[in-house]
Amino acid sequence: MNLGLIGFGRFGQLLFQYLKKDFNIVVYDKNKLEKLSSLESCKIIILAVPISKMEDCLREISPYLKTGSLVVDVCSVKETPLKLMNKYLPKGTQTLGTHPMFGPDSARQTLSGAKVVLCKGSISPEKFEQVKNYLGSLSLQVVETSAKDHDEQISRSLLLTHLIGRTLINFGAKELEIDTEGYKRLLTVLEHVGNDSIELFKDMNNFNTYAEKLRNNFSKALEETIQGL
Repeated sequence: MNLGLIGFGRFGQLLFQYLKKDFNIVVYDKNKLEKLSSLESCKIIILAVPISKMEDCLREISPYLKTGSLVVDVCSVKETPLKLMNKYLPKGTQTLGTHPMFGPDSARQTLSGAKVVLCKGSISPEKFEQVKNYLGSLSLQVVETSAKDHDEQISRSLLLTHLIGRTLINFGAKELEIDTEGYKRLLTVLEHVGNDSIELFKDMNNFNTYAEKLRNNFSKALEETIQGL
């Protein structure tokens, strides 16, 4: 089966690594590795592009999609991509929101035990079960939820982690000769956050409805902690 992969950055390359054994992958990105018209032959299209580029991407690919084709996004925010897909994709297109809870660093060697979140769009029940079964065959843990619940929970997990990590980077945190085990564990956050682009960090904050509340609550808690000294 032909699978269209839109975007060939670090995560797009990771997807290619794991999916190439099961699909004939047609890659399209800013370097135009393949002509966009070749998407007409693809029954599945994965959008591995930043959420800030999603709207333009959907406009561009929409004329080439066949009825019944499945379009999947892999953004760290789910409500906005699903709304955009519903707005710009032609009728008869099936959509599915996903958030792979792994990346090029954590899944370099294996996907075994990693989580992937699925948020139903216009995907048919039959196709949804096929996707779940396939992901299970890759030893992934599948989590089903609504886009709203995903975005709320991810603001308190992934977004908070990146917020702390970016703050530590700006603070200048680094390895020290005299340290503690707790400090070493704190620095491990930098290993993950530091390899992700600032664009991803901004997108998580700008397109997640719950991001501002999370930032405000975190700032308030930090201020209360300092004032309590």
